[in-house]
Amino acid sequence: MDLSAAIKARHSVRSFTDRRIDGEIETVLCQMIDECSQASGLHIQLCLNEPRAFDNMRAKYGKFQNCKNYIALAGKSGSSEKCGYYGEKLVLKAQQLGLNSCWAAISYSKSKVPCVLAKGEKIRLVIALGYGISQGVEHRSKDMKRLCQVKGEMPEWFRRGMAAAMLAPTAMNQQKFVLTLHQNTVSAKPLIAFYSRVDLGIVKCHFEIGAGDAIFKWQ
Repeated sequence: MDLSAAIKARHSVRSFTDRRIDGEIETVLCQMIDECSQASGLHIQLCLNEPRAFDNMRAKYGKFQNCKNYIALAGKSGSSEKCGYYGEKLVLKAQQLGLNSCWAAISYSKSKVPCVLAKGEKIRLVIALGYGISQGVEHRSKDMKRLCQVKGEMPEWFRRGMAAAMLAPTAMNQQKFVLTLHQNTVSAKPLIAFYSRVDLGIVKCHFEIGAGDAIFKWQ
């Protein structure tokens, strides 16, 4: 499964089986986490066989069931967009490895996450991980014209990028972002909403994958 296929196949899953994440899959995940941590400056950590963080009423309200594995995204203030961008890289890698996932912002107890934090770092979000009871369902999307601005004819590479961006998971599926094309420059703007900066990082990750080898730069 390549990344474009992973984007299309991946849907939020909150209920997991008891199957353990171990062996080669655990090794590949840890390697990817190390690479993302080094590239981003984030402190990303894998927590396996740890059920306490999702053992609360908020998790039950959020319909999380049997969640014992997750990726914790920790970083300093101002790291929200990086959390989204690099966290989604890990989400898609997990999908390629046959795992299911779901972003979680408030449906877990931060105090019960067994992470090592450096000075100034906080746990920003976690990504629930495991073998899903189902593969989830596709979310609805706004019309592409509401999510981007292009003068003149839309280039095919930008259309592909937008198609991938529209499949990006966002908080409450609000899709509070706008991408604007100026020649070969793309500006990405978050709109007012909870976790819109995190969402923007996820959207940019998807857009880059969809745009493929197109030559453009972010503003």
